Amino acid sequence: MKRIFLTLALIFAMSTSFTSCREEKTADQKVEDAIEEVGEDIENTSDDVQDAIEDVQDELEEAAEEADKK
Repeated sequence: MKRIFLTLALIFAMSTSFTSCREEKTADQKVEDAIEEVGEDIENTSDDVQDAIEDVQDELEEAAEEADKK
């Protein structure tokens, strides 16, 4: 009986020492994370729009070259 009690106590001690606490974010940290995500989304959207504009410019140049050939 003593051996079972000691084994359970040892297992409990090991489990509490290896269990980490989950870090909670404060409201300020959550706001900062949200602002960073929005900033990244805006930057990605800006890159996509710029790529689309460049594609349209290329198509317009090709169309102008074809029109000059006729």
